[in-house]
Amino acid sequence: MPEPAVPPTPPVPLSALLAREDLALRRIAGPADADTVIHWAHTSEMADPFPYLLGGELLLTAGVHVPEAAGSGTYFDDYVSRIVAAGGAALGFGLAPVHDTVPRALVAACDAYGLPLLEVPPQTTFSGVARAVWQLMAQARLAELRRVTEAQQSLAAAASRPDPVPAVLRQLAQRVGGWAVLYGPEGAVIASAGRGPEQTVSGALAELAVVVRPSGPGTPTAASDTIAGTHLSAYALGSGQGFVLGVAAARRDSGDHTIASVAAVLLSLLTGEHQSGSGAARSSALVRMLLGAEPEAVAPLLGAERRLVVHGSPDTQPCDPVAASALGAALGSPLVDLAPDVVRVLAPADREPAPQPGWTLGVSAPATARDWPAADTQAARALSRARATRTPLFRHGNQRPALADLLAPDEAEAHARDLLAPLTAPLTETLRTWLSLHGSWDRTAVALSVHRNTVRQRIARCAALLETDLDDPDVRMELWFALRRIEP
Repeated sequence: MPEPAVPPTPPVPLSALLAREDLALRRIAGPADADTVIHWAHTSEMADPFPYLLGGELLLTAGVHVPEAAGSGTYFDDYVSRIVAAGGAALGFGLAPVHDTVPRALVAACDAYGLPLLEVPPQTTFSGVARAVWQLMAQARLAELRRVTEAQQSLAAAASRPDPVPAVLRQLAQRVGGWAVLYGPEGAVIASAGRGPEQTVSGALAELAVVVRPSGPGTPTAASDTIAGTHLSAYALGSGQGFVLGVAAARRDSGDHTIASVAAVLLSLLTGEHQSGSGAARSSALVRMLLGAEPEAVAPLLGAERRLVVHGSPDTQPCDPVAASALGAALGSPLVDLAPDVVRVLAPADREPAPQPGWTLGVSAPATARDWPAADTQAARALSRARATRTPLFRHGNQRPALADLLAPDEAEAHARDLLAPLTAPLTETLRTWLSLHGSWDRTAVALSVHRNTVRQRIARCAALLETDLDDPDVRMELWFALRRIEP
């Protein structure tokens, strides 16, 4: 049977047409298949309508073409077989004005060839049936547009979440009632959502993904197949990096392709570059630094003289490259470094960082390239402070002038280094964090990711090495001034 050349409108279930009481249509032959759909209604009195059918029609006839002796020969068998061969979806036979009843031979032929046969009563005109088909199509089109619009909104909302890729896949799987998967450039599954299909189906979907993965000119951007009654689709993402979206569903409803295409566009944005044209400049800056250039010499290639260093920690799940890239995009920068326990972003200083859902952020003070390493330390400490105080964003801000600033900088720094000389780097950092958190054991433990007893032991060791009483507020103030003076 040929594939119907269907119009760009949703099909109409034959059952919906039969349910129209104003038409009073009655199925008298053929399969009672609930999945039977029609794409249009067509009237013809041709003895052989095959050349004039596109497929998917409800063919309406009053039997004008039927000869008187048709019931005793093969006329109806030939007639029905040609309709089926042309892809006709159903046959409607009008009882007036030529025939009072539907010929028995026609009923038998429709049963034999599996073509639904509808009896059209005398009071129902063929134009009325055609109008009902188009009304149902308009309703279905409106429902499809509403479904697609709602899906677009939910997918866009999912793309703005802290875990955008899994969230988009979950929404897509829910909307199409199947399984959605994102394949990486090497074919590995990066993320998936929905109930996974059988191994045979998942293997076939992975093979279909290979078909659309960029391999040269002429590579298709989308492909579909059906395996074991499951509809498969694969979409190459527009980032050009080899990511592929795969979808497996038990059925393929009208609008599913549009919904999957929207998801593919969003995933393309999430897996691709965030600032077009900046990739070459960043690559040049990296190469120059690897060849010995100083950071301040290559900083102009990055487009901003002063930048912020932002340290981000996901609140729940471990971070993946796509989520890290999404954080960079939210902060306005593609300069992202994914470390095992933190994401570092070199963000523009002219854009005030905002708290991001699902993240705890520490932000440095604005710095030029020469001071970026110090800003990195500031961001790390700010993140520790944010974790300890359970605030979504903590910024290392410019401080107001203090009494200690009245001292000569060189003398103050020399005094601070002499005062803190007995302490090792871990003890110094513990003391700094403990003082910044007003002596809280628990919050210091959270900020340093150690046990509270470890904090107590380190602070006791600091007191012993410094030979001082850390419960004395004057001592704490002096140590805090000293720590501020040697802060990188």
